[in-house]
Amino acid sequence: MERKVMYFENPGRDNTGACLQIVKDAIKEGNYKHLVIASTEGDTGLLFSEALKNAGINIVVVTHSAGFKSPNTHEMTPEMKNKIVAAGAKVYTGTMITHTLETAFASKFNGLYPTLIVAQALRRFGEGTKVCCEIAMMAADAGLIPEGEEVLAVAGTARGADSVLVIRSAASKRFFELKVLEILAKPCG
Repeated sequence: MERKVMYFENPGRDNTGACLQIVKDAIKEGNYKHLVIASTEGDTGLLFSEALKNAGINIVVVTHSAGFKSPNTHEMTPEMKNKIVAAGAKVYTGTMITHTLETAFASKFNGLYPTLIVAQALRRFGEGTKVCCEIAMMAADAGLIPEGEEVLAVAGTARGADSVLVIRSAASKRFFELKVLEILAKPCG
């Protein structure tokens, strides 16, 4: 089913409501069984989880890894995680695909490594687009979504949501099997 892409003039959280509506419409029109959502502190994950709790789909909220901001910290509070889970979603916190050992090597030795090249290439389509691909692989790596299925992925630039993609899921080990099938929304600038 061919849909028109929604282009947002500016990236960021002001587009979150429109992204939620795009996801609702896609679920109603399509045969999607899985939704992955990037959410740092949990606000976006909670919004989508509560709005879609009766949609009959598997919702996975993916957070930053522990220690992302500083050692021994989690950006999503346990209370927020509990609210999201109470709304019927799963919350996954794990190693971020593009923030691996290579990031440490790049910081220490000023080099450029394959994972960082992939991240920069995906960012040419927007930060949210890169994150959508990343969270789909993370959720597949964790066994929270199956590989090889069309899934909806939602992410944004900094806070909120501004990107919605349809992705054929793959685990990070099979990165080259991951396919962006459709871009439903993204910032144009």
